Amino acid sequence: MTADDSFSRLDDDDYPAYTMGRAAEMLGTTQSFLRAVGEARLITPLRSAGGHRRYSRYQLRIAARARELVDQGTPIEAACRIVILEDQLEEAQRLNETLRHSQLRDRATA
Repeated sequence: MTADDSFSRLDDDDYPAYTMGRAAEMLGTTQSFLRAVGEARLITPLRSAGGHRRYSRYQLRIAARARELVDQGTPIEAACRIVILEDQLEEAQRLNETLRHSQLRDRATA
């Protein structure tokens, strides 16, 4: 792997670049919070060769949203479920938009 390959991963939202300690620090939370959202299956961190949890930027955004809800008084299990549903809704809306554009293109070329 070249240096250019390594640097290109820095732009990858799914690259597990952050240790648990760094992730907790960035979110302003505890490592136990990250373990809890993992146990609730909101995020599943990848593991390093040594077995340490590693988090991606995408996972940190998801965990940050759960933390917002927990800070507002939502139980962690409910917060995780809400975030999962929000993520699913966003993906469905994105797919609908893609299909809508595809249908419009098909009609224009027909």
